[in-house]
Amino acid sequence: MTTPSDPRPNGFSEATGEICYDLPSSYLPHLGTGLLHLPRFLAKIRKHLKGELPKSYQRNFCKGFDRFLCMHLGVNPEQVIECVRETNSEPALDLRLKTLFPADLRVHVWNRELVQKGMSEMGREALANAKSKMGAENRTDVISFADMIDFDEGRIL
Repeated sequence: MTTPSDPRPNGFSEATGEICYDLPSSYLPHLGTGLLHLPRFLAKIRKHLKGELPKSYQRNFCKGFDRFLCMHLGVNPEQVIECVRETNSEPALDLRLKTLFPADLRVHVWNRELVQKGMSEMGREALANAKSKMGAENRTDVISFADMIDFDEGRIL
């Protein structure tokens, strides 16, 4: 579900102002693996394959968290897209991903890394810049880039 008029027009989705309010939070774990952000990446892939991913999301599709997750797993984002394209059920997709991904997912490493993105010195500067562009520089509850996504999509009010 997208809306062309976002209450935060200078948010992450500043290119067109379209926000996908139906995408899952990066904080939700994938049921089959426990990996954070994977359900969101899979949902964005599904939208992309249907031609429904807004331009505001296409800019970072297979970049940012999507790319970092794939780098962590040692796979190419296009391989994950292909898995989604070629399966027609969640169990089939989970099986394909299990064969694609390494045996040791190092879930704890990835999950910690994801929730801490934006907390290093350089990350804090980038996050402060993003918060400023969104008019959220005084928000003390937005401390990571995953928080920023949740704020932009209305999960943090």
